[in-house]
Amino acid sequence: MKDIHSYWAYIVLAILIFTVVNAIIGLQQKKKFTDKDFRLGLFTLIVSHLQLLIGLGWYFMSPWYKALKDNGSEIMGDKTTRLLAVEHPTVMIIGIILITIGWSKHKKKTTDRAKFKTFALFYGLALLLILSRIPWNNWF
Repeated sequence: MKDIHSYWAYIVLAILIFTVVNAIIGLQQKKKFTDKDFRLGLFTLIVSHLQLLIGLGWYFMSPWYKALKDNGSEIMGDKTTRLLAVEHPTVMIIGIILITIGWSKHKKKTTDRAKFKTFALFYGLALLLILSRIPWNNWF
């Protein structure tokens, strides 16, 4: 489960970066919001939600969850363990919530510029949050 979560994260990150860059380019160049842009946003939403489900499955099987349940004060005192047990899951959930809000809000927009702006803002904020709490030393 941990391996699936780790490898799927590369896919999520790549697609999220691509979607944010696409939205910024579309916004700056005043492009038309096409089916490709719609599908890209939807695909980002889907892969991020799958990552959330995989991550929650792994989290409740992980040693960090057990340690947090058994001895929370000790976990909170250690920076590395706190990242894995508390900060990473919490911030990732917030990031995926932002992606979901961005997806929902973009559907209500009537102009191409507003749709790109919504993706750039919400998906971009989600990207920044996700990048801030990836356990980088576990990735490489």
